[in-house]
Amino acid sequence: QVQLVESGGGLVQPGGSLRLSCVASGSIFSVNAMGWYRQAPGKQRDLVAIMTSGDSAHYANSVKGRFTISRDNAKNTVYLQMNSLKPEDTAVYYCKAIVRATRWQHEDDYWGQGTQVTVSS
Repeated sequence: QVQLVESGGGLVQPGGSLRLSCVASGSIFSVNAMGWYRQAPGKQRDLVAIMTSGDSAHYANSVKGRFTISRDNAKNTVYLQMNSLKPEDTAVYYCKAIVRATRWQHEDDYWGQGTQVTVSS
C-alpha cells in the first residue's frame, strides 16, 4: 500500500507565498512522475504542475512564472513553491504520484487527501 501525505496549505493574503510538501511512503519500488492538481468548489480537478523522475517539469499556463515544482527523489517527496498567490488560486491541492509498488507490478496512480489553500485579504 502506498500513502501520500500533503502539508503546507493554509490562508494567505494576495501576493503572498506558500510551500506545499507531499511525501510518498509504504510499499514503493519506484516512483515515476509526481505532481500537484487542484480543485476549486464546483470545478473539475486540474493539473497545476508535474515533474517526471528525470526532473522534467510541466506547468499549467495559469501558474507559469509563479509556481515552482521540485522533487527530492531520495525522500520520495515533491514540493510546490507558490509565489504571487491570487484569489483564483484558492482550491484544495492534491498530490499525485505514479508508483510501481513492486518490481512485478505495473504503475498505478496514487493521490493524497488534499490540503486547502485559501488566498484572501
